[in-house]
Amino acid sequence: MSMLLIVAHAPLASALRAVAAHAYPERVGIVAAVDIAPDDHEPELAVRRALQVMGGQEVLVLTDAFGASPCTACQRAAAGMPRARIVTGVNVPMLWRTLGSPDLPLDELAQRAVAGATHGVMQANPTPRQNQPGPRPGHDQDGHHDQQ
Repeated sequence: MSMLLIVAHAPLASALRAVAAHAYPERVGIVAAVDIAPDDHEPELAVRRALQVMGGQEVLVLTDAFGASPCTACQRAAAGMPRARIVTGVNVPMLWRTLGSPDLPLDELAQRAVAGATHGVMQANPTPRQNQPGPRPGHDQDGHHDQQ
């Protein structure tokens, strides 16, 4: 079973770990979080410590934005670690998709994370009220000039 490490700008990583605990309480033990504070000048050290705590197990690292400090810290800390993969753009659908299948091989789990993230992003328009009385349509044909 792969471990998950969430690394993001504070407090996003901890908040996503809380979301994981809410939806998958039985799997919260495989999820760790590292929040990178704005004044943290060596975020790579915090990521290294978190990876060391995981004891060389396979680790899927989920980070927030490619090129930002958390991502760069992950890339540096995981360099030379063949049992680690990094996926950026972490969001709740990505997290839930990975927690639903933590026994997959690491490369497949990384692909599943990307699929969860991309499939979870969509435009969600407001829906009309259902099963609630609304205004009754009138029978005024004067308002329908295209119907002669």
